[in-house]
Amino acid sequence: MNENALSKIDNNFKKSLSLKISSATKNNWKKLNSKIENKLTSRANKTLSKKNFIPIEYIENKENIFKIQNIVDLILQNNFDLQNSIFSLGINLLTKNNLLQKENVKKVLTDYSNNQIIENLLKINLPTDEHDILGIIYQSLKKEGEKNIQGSYYTPLNVVLNMTKNFDFSNNQTFLDPCCGSGSFLLGVNAKNPNQLFGIDTDDVAIFIAKINLLLKYSSFNFIPQIFSFNFLEEDSLFNQNFIFQKQFDYIATNPPWGAVGNENYFIKEITSRETFSYFFVKAFQILKPSGTIRFLFPKSILNVKVHKDIREFILDSCNLESISLYDESFSQVTTTYVDICCKKEKSKNYFYLFSGNEKNKLQTKSIYETQNLVFNFLSNEEISIIQKVKSLGKFNLKNSSWALGIVTGDNKNKLLLDNIEGTEKIYTGKEISPFILKPAKNYIFYDRKNFQQVAKDEFYRANEKLVYKFISNKLTFAYDNSKSLFLNSANILIPNIPCMSIKTVLAFLNSSLYQFLYIKLFGEFKILKGNLMELPFPKISEKQNKELTFLVDQILTTKNKNFENINDYIFNIFNLTEKEKNYITEHLNGKFN
Repeated sequence: MNENALSKIDNNFKKSLSLKISSATKNNWKKLNSKIENKLTSRANKTLSKKNFIPIEYIENKENIFKIQNIVDLILQNNFDLQNSIFSLGINLLTKNNLLQKENVKKVLTDYSNNQIIENLLKINLPTDEHDILGIIYQSLKKEGEKNIQGSYYTPLNVVLNMTKNFDFSNNQTFLDPCCGSGSFLLGVNAKNPNQLFGIDTDDVAIFIAKINLLLKYSSFNFIPQIFSFNFLEEDSLFNQNFIFQKQFDYIATNPPWGAVGNENYFIKEITSRETFSYFFVKAFQILKPSGTIRFLFPKSILNVKVHKDIREFILDSCNLESISLYDESFSQVTTTYVDICCKKEKSKNYFYLFSGNEKNKLQTKSIYETQNLVFNFLSNEEISIIQKVKSLGKFNLKNSSWALGIVTGDNKNKLLLDNIEGTEKIYTGKEISPFILKPAKNYIFYDRKNFQQVAKDEFYRANEKLVYKFISNKLTFAYDNSKSLFLNSANILIPNIPCMSIKTVLAFLNSSLYQFLYIKLFGEFKILKGNLMELPFPKISEKQNKELTFLVDQILTTKNKNFENINDYIFNIFNLTEKEKNYITEHLNGKFN
């Protein structure tokens, strides 16, 4: 790789980049020497961002946004030191709550004697109806790039309360947040005594805020907040240090860093992905009491993305999966939605609960084992029955088939042409792929292989017959091509090899309602991935059935008749599905795509 380009990327981002870009892509970039700096910089955009933004989702009273923005602007415009600013605002709160003279408060503040007070910030009237006003201001002052690298986004109060609502502290139970930030979970739990609460973080400013928050919430207690500054993942002996604590915990809940890749100092054999949030979960689980509960907030990708199979496998093998809760929200400037996963230590149940909005469904844990990657796919008993019926007749799959990617030009703007001029040929994109049939191509290209960033072998583009499918899609959409045409990388190529099936028969299966249903239920992806497609089961059919399905596809290709019901019914009957099962599938798909 171009070292000049890489040198501009933060060290943490380099590690992440080296794991997430394939060697083929690296080699193509190197071969082409093509604008690598621009590509890496684009990918690193958020990591390098100096932008500030207010975390709207973390604010309880939206009428405070203007007031918070004014405070943030005051600090930024006067170039006040961030740490001193938060310290001064903390003193502001303690003073106005008449806590500054308490001995325990004085003792806490001795650890911050080197901080300087900014007089202007002592005079500000801070909102009193926010549970963590200091955390809001701190998050608003931090640069987007810093938050992105650290995976540091604070958890909204409604999510915290939902995750901790069943935690019982009536018998002196203990709670730990191993990456507590400014203390949203510590504030959210309904502990009777602050000495039941423990927090750990590496961010000293956030730790200061968490201590102030607990001093304010438990103002009638004479205590020192048990919040400690060290790396939970690196300190193997931290729980043996007498000056901290020697115990396991009844409850552990947190929102761990997302997207961060663990460094070489971390090693947990169960986690091959080196994903930090998985490390946090496994290590936290190790210090949970036998009767304890652990509940983590994760990105929704933990449910089905292949790289997170390791943590799903750990949860299934080592934990008692209690529940999964789905949320519609996301964090400011982050597109990923999130889920929380709750587990017990003892392993006994064969079911778990799925919470989505006001709905609660009891699901069988065995449904997760229907896929090789252990996708958390939330199958009902009826859906499990249909899938198992299909699998029982499955004799073949697409693993021995040929696969290829469309062309990556590296510069679509200049290399894709709207006019068919001399020397060019048509090239299809994913937009022109519809079920069975290709729509007319809208672009043309000079086919000069050495000028492309990534390109498959000619034998795939020029095959006498091939199937092409949309890569980014919420449904299977496969088309037939016998024109030896080119395709852009928004389309992938499949040349199937299924005994007893023509390429058109395979096309019929892949476009059928049944296989739409299988893909959605088993994988839940918004990408059509080769690895998932290779898991789909194909039955052994007779020569007669093969000819009849091929004939039905030919009718669609020649007449462009978009009525696919004959094919759907034919494939339903191959698997001996009942009318009830057929209706269930059809109704589900109508609700999914209408």
